[in-house]
Amino acid sequence: MKFIKKFVRDTKAATAIEYGLIAALIAVAGITAMTAVGESVSGTFKEVKDGLDK
Repeated sequence: MKFIKKFVRDTKAATAIEYGLIAALIAVAGITAMTAVGESVSGTFKEVKDGLDK
């Protein structure tokens, strides 16, 4: 029980959780951006391929 009370009062744990959430948010934003760029690049390569096939 003392451990839980100490953990709740400890601000370092809250800071670590906040940094973890920020890192997760940055990772999600990065994955989303890379997916969008990847689809765009894939479309561009498909257009080039189709142009060369003609």
